[in-house]
Amino acid sequence: MAKVTLHPFIQRLQGKLGNVVFRQTHNGTLSATKVPDMSKVKWSQAQQEHRQRFKQAVAEAKAALADPQVRARYEEAAAKAGKRPFDLAVSDHYHGRGL
Repeated sequence: MAKVTLHPFIQRLQGKLGNVVFRQTHNGTLSATKVPDMSKVKWSQAQQEHRQRFKQAVAEAKAALADPQVRARYEEAAAKAGKRPFDLAVSDHYHGRGL
């Protein structure tokens, strides 16, 4: 993997430039990847159902974290597990459990 040191005046690099996507991970590292071509992908029925369940789990996690009391519980649980609160909430809602 190539490593690049950017000029100090560049604070952050994010988004798409041509066919390259730049993103910063939650731990602060920068990654650049080629934009995937998904135009010819045929999703199986199981994949479509999984994607729909995951979409629903994300929506439920966002709604749950909007409640300050629930968010506080997820932040506490996530700190103990070494995870991000949103990731923990999505996992809980996807698997049918919650705090």
